[in-house]
Order: sequence, then C-alpha cells, then structure tokens
Amino acid sequence: MDTNEEFVWTGLSPEQARQVIAAKDKSKRDKRCDLKTAIDTFVHDNSTVAIGGFVDIRQPIATCHEMIRQGFRDLTLCFQSGGMAVSYLGGAMALYPEHFHIKRMELAYWAHESFGLSPIFRYLAENGLLELEDWSNYNMSARFKAGSMGLSFIPCQGPLGSDILKTCRAKVVDCPFTGKPVVLLPACYPDAALLHVQKADKYGNCIINGTKATCAEIAMASSHTIVTCEHIVSHEEMTREPKAIAIPFFAVDAVVQIPYGAYPTSCRRHYHFNREHIASFNALAHKLHKGDETGLRHYYENFILNLEEGADFMDQFPVRKILEEHHTELKNLEERG
Repeated sequence: MDTNEEFVWTGLSPEQARQVIAAKDKSKRDKRCDLKTAIDTFVHDNSTVAIGGFVDIRQPIATCHEMIRQGFRDLTLCFQSGGMAVSYLGGAMALYPEHFHIKRMELAYWAHESFGLSPIFRYLAENGLLELEDWSNYNMSARFKAGSMGLSFIPCQGPLGSDILKTCRAKVVDCPFTGKPVVLLPACYPDAALLHVQKADKYGNCIINGTKATCAEIAMASSHTIVTCEHIVSHEEMTREPKAIAIPFFAVDAVVQIPYGAYPTSCRRHYHFNREHIASFNALAHKLHKGDETGLRHYYENFILNLEEGADFMDQFPVRKILEEHHTELKNLEERG
C-alpha cells in the first residue's frame, strides 16, 4: 500500500481535533441541561457521531430517540459494537430518509445478543444505502484510544493475515525497529459522542459499573460528549471514590439525568435488557427487509416520533415487566459474586 497517498479523515483530523479540544472551557461548571438542548447544541448535519455502550449494554437509547425526532442529514456513525441504539438510527433512515440520513458507518459489529445480525443493517447494506468501513472490535477500540491520546495513528498487528485490510483505511508499513510488517490504524476523532452511564455529577465526572466498553476513550477522543445517566449525584459523593471515575469532567459537555436512558438495553445494577421487546423490534425489522414497512413505521410513530421524552417511552412498558428484569439483573450480579 502506498503510504504517501493523501489520507482523507472522515471525522476531524488530528490537527482540527487538537484545536477544538484545546480551545474548550475545561473549568468545573454546571453542565446539566435537557436532552433536546444537548442534541441541538452538539450534533449537527454532517457530524461524525460516536455511539457508546456495547451491543445491548448501556446503549444511549434516549439520546438516539431524540436525534431521530430532531432529524439530521449525512451523519457518519462510528462505534465498536452497536445494538439497539444504532438499529433505531438505521431504522429511522430506512423509513424517513428525507428526515434522517446516515451516509457512512465505521464499525466492528452491529447485532443483538441472542438475536443475531441486525436486520436493519442487512437492509441498509444490501440495498447499498451506506458507506461501510469494517474493523475488528479491537481495531475500533484502538482507534478511539489513539484519538484519546491525541495521536494520528496507533500501531497493532491484529489485521495482519485477515480480510480486514481490504475493508478499511489501515496502512501496512515496515516497523522501524524490527523490520517486520505492522499495521497503522488511523485515530478516530468524532465531532460528538453519545454515552449512557450509571452516575455522573453536575460537572461531568462519570462512574461506569461493569464493562467500560471503550466509553472513556470515546469521550476523550471526541470534540463534544453528551452523557445521559441514571442518577446525577453530588460532587462530594463522586469524589469519595476517585478511582471509580471512568470519565473526567473536562471530557464532558452536557449531563442529562434520564433514568432508564439505556432501556430496552441493560444498565448494570439498574435493569436487565428487555429480551421480548428487542425480539419484537427485530421481527418488525425483518419484515422491512422483506418489503413490508408497515409494522416498523407504526412502531416508530408510537414509541419514538409521537413522544416528547424518555419518560414517555418508559410509559409504554408495564411496571411488572421492568421489576422482573431488575430482579433478573440482581440475580445475575449475585451469581457473579
């Protein structure tokens, strides 16, 4: 591969990202706001948007629903392993392309635990509606890591011997120390990051229980980070466990308290994912893939477009069902010790 050819950055270039991040106000200030304001302020047409969480764990569902309601054009989505959040966005594009449009995705995996590959993914890909850049899970994590470190690339050996090199912009060079081939992964610098966490304070310090899912690296690599959380706690409570802070305040631009903001995906210590609801959504998406969009369009109207906020979405679910899922989550935690 010619390493001298001009590289095209799909998000910000390292120089652009450095300028934006260096110019940001990093003081401790109150960043609490409502979700509509956060999305309107930090997400725009043509933005490169990073999606946090992992498959059906801590997906920023409420945030993605608000993005769909507001509508955006020509987005680039980048994520390591996406599930329902990305499916909601992709489904909005499939149903309402004039209102919501994604031009490109840079990803490792888009599917659902226990349910297989996303039918929305298949629909968009097989109809040639997306530019796709394929990476491994580690590759995408490493790309965000490079961005969080202010680098233009990060070296690794993972893609060697695989087909990943045929589907992405990685470059193979000779290592200056060993003389052996090494792969250079371009850093990922999103314009905006969408994350959901368990706890945050008003300044943006965040605690994540369970798998961190590259969320800290995504926040540090992005020009702007929107965090939704189950609880906003006092700064005093947050600093009692300084080692538990996964994301520092200076990487966060907006903090929004939205209980169940990741539902119907899971949020450790709060709720388990809603298996039946995800399955029913995928069933409607499979019908879309076969040419019948009626059921999925009805879903979007009733669960997203005609609602005002995340609390309205949660009103659609029986309390008994949510309590059963919470019991399942507590049982799982007890079994893991």
